[in-house]
Amino acid sequence: MIEALDAFIESTAWTMDPPKAYGAFHILYTLIGFALCGIIAWKLRKVSNKTSKWILFSIGVVLAVSEIYKQLFYYFAIEDNRYSWGDFPFQLCSIPIYMCLIGPMLKPGKVQRGMYSFMVLFNLLGGAISFAEPSGLLHGYWFLTVHALLWHMVLVFIGLFICFSGGGGNEKSDYIGGVCTFLALSVVAFGLNCFVQYGLGEHMNMFFVGPGNSPLAVFSLFSEWFGWYVNTPIYLFAVCLGAYLIFLLIYYLQNRSLPFGKKKEKIVV
Repeated sequence: MIEALDAFIESTAWTMDPPKAYGAFHILYTLIGFALCGIIAWKLRKVSNKTSKWILFSIGVVLAVSEIYKQLFYYFAIEDNRYSWGDFPFQLCSIPIYMCLIGPMLKPGKVQRGMYSFMVLFNLLGGAISFAEPSGLLHGYWFLTVHALLWHMVLVFIGLFICFSGGGGNEKSDYIGGVCTFLALSVVAFGLNCFVQYGLGEHMNMFFVGPGNSPLAVFSLFSEWFGWYVNTPIYLFAVCLGAYLIFLLIYYLQNRSLPFGKKKEKIVV
C-alpha cells in the first residue's frame, strides 16, 4: 500500500520552471484572481446562514484534502520518506483548514466571531501579502505551485466572503476578537515549536514566533541582531498593526468614517 502510494505521488511530481515574480503570469493571476474573489464574495453576501456555513465547511474540506496530499507529496517526493516538521500545517495561512471546518459547527457567539474575524483580518492580510512577495508561492513543482497559488487566493475569498456577509471583521469588537484569536494561536504555535525542537530535535517555526530565528524579510535581521525573543514581540505587533489597517479600511468603506471618529449623520430629505 505504502509503496503504491509512493509510486503514485512520485509519478505526479512534475517539475517546472517557476513563473517569474512580477512577471506577466504573476500580475495577471493576482489581478484577475482578486477581482473574481471580490465579485463572487459580493454576489454571495446575502445567502442564508445555513448556506454560508455550507460554503465555509466545503472550503474547509477541500483545503484539508489538498493539504493531506501536500504533506504526502513532501514526504515521498521531496523529503525521501522523511517527515519535514517545518512543513507542518500550522502556519498563519494554514489555520483556515481548521476554522472552516470547526467554525460553522459552533453556535453564534464570541468564539465563532473571533475565528471569523481572524480569517478576515489576518488571513486576508496574509493572502494579499503572499502575492505581493510571491517567493513562497512559486516552486519547482507543478503541484506545489498550483496548490500555493490557489490556496492563498482562497484565503482572499474567505476573508472577503465573511466580511461582505457581515460574519466578522467589520465591527469595532471584531478587531479585538481577531487579535485574541491570533495571540492564542501564536501561543499554541510556540508550544509546538518548543516541543518539536527540544523534544524531537527537529526544526519547526510555526507562526515564526521562535524559538528559531524568523526567515521573513526584515524580521530575520531582528532575529540575528537581537535574538528571536526580541524579534517575536516586534513581529506580533507588526502583524496586529497590519490587521488593524485592514480593519480600518473595511470599517471606513462600510461606515464612511473611522472607528475613532464621528460618524457622519445621514441627511433625511
